[in-house]
Amino acid sequence: MNEHHYDALETRDPTQREQALLAVLPAQVAAFQATAAGATLMAGVEAQAVTSRTALAALPVTRKHTLLSLQQAARAAGGDPFGGFAAIGWRTQGALRPARRVFQSPGPIYEPEGTGHDYWRFARALFAAGFRAGDLVHNSFSYHLTPAGSMMETGAHAIGCTVFPGGVGNTELQLQAMQELRPDAYAGTPSFLRIALEKADELGQALPFLRKASVGGEAFPPSLRDALAARGIQAFQSYGTADLGLVAYETAAREGLVLDEGVLLEIVRPGTGDPVPEGEVGEVVVTTLNPDYPLLRFGTGDLSAMLPGPCPTGRTAPRIKGWMGRADQTAKVRGMFVHPGQVAEVLKRHPEVGRGRLVIEGEMANDRMTLHVECAGAPEGLAGALAGSLRDVTKLRGEVRVLVPGGLPNDGKVIEDARRYE
Repeated sequence: MNEHHYDALETRDPTQREQALLAVLPAQVAAFQATAAGATLMAGVEAQAVTSRTALAALPVTRKHTLLSLQQAARAAGGDPFGGFAAIGWRTQGALRPARRVFQSPGPIYEPEGTGHDYWRFARALFAAGFRAGDLVHNSFSYHLTPAGSMMETGAHAIGCTVFPGGVGNTELQLQAMQELRPDAYAGTPSFLRIALEKADELGQALPFLRKASVGGEAFPPSLRDALAARGIQAFQSYGTADLGLVAYETAAREGLVLDEGVLLEIVRPGTGDPVPEGEVGEVVVTTLNPDYPLLRFGTGDLSAMLPGPCPTGRTAPRIKGWMGRADQTAKVRGMFVHPGQVAEVLKRHPEVGRGRLVIEGEMANDRMTLHVECAGAPEGLAGALAGSLRDVTKLRGEVRVLVPGGLPNDGKVIEDARRYE
């Protein structure tokens, strides 16, 4: 650690970083194939050949619904509660290596925590938020069921901080602890920090010693960021999941989120595994270099886009814009579900077209579908052919509009539900 960066990895030459990440990718593929789930999902894949972004992009995307369904099936059969995805666990589960803790997320989905130092890799995000050795951190993330509390605590300990495990709720008791312990930093949701500060105002209390915060778990609008700054609290976002740990984090530059050093991130077209051009909005897909829980091409369901160039703070890892919505845009039309993967299938049948968006309009029970596509120099009959493909794939009739390249907004939407529900 130095004054500005957590470690030397953050300022590596980008080419050196990419080579280092790709060099360990075959071992990660092999680690996943050694699990029961990986042996099925990656059957026929030659691990040693996965040494490039192109080879990585050829692997299937594992989305959360697949993880959930495999866990549920295994549990129903009295088998592995992790669905065969984890390489760690406990003796009666048959794991060769022990897990430190096991957590539950909505679904329920169960996630293991390994014994490694800073297992969730959140120290990097906390350091970028100004946390330093010797700080007292008030951690208001949940310590029950979900891993958020442990994510922040283990990251803070890796830096050398002391942690007060406040958890969620009990606002007045947490305020009492803040008044008496005088923490330097806060970790938790931005909304609870706002609630705590407003409660302090109501009680005539002040928290002038609280100067920095790392927030996550929900949206962090600029208005709240600026309101906290007006109180003397500099708060920075972190982006992670219970499956992957830290994915990206905000820095003092406040220009997007810098990727963690332990992940390979792709932005793909929703409903597919196909990477999109830099700057185009798509689904965040992450490969984490964690042999304990070796998730490959894990689809987060979140939308974002890559930003060009390095962070002004000197960190050289790629950056994303941050959370821009959800990629799961499934809609029900005339009693039938239509999902992004079907739109992608229609477009694949017509390689002359670029991006596409299915717009659903009208009132419920009187739906109208229009497929908008971008195409330069559209050949005669393209609209009719697309309409036929749309009907073939979705079993529903729809119109087609052909636009010039750039005619669609760059917001990651593949299905836009514009119906009126009043």
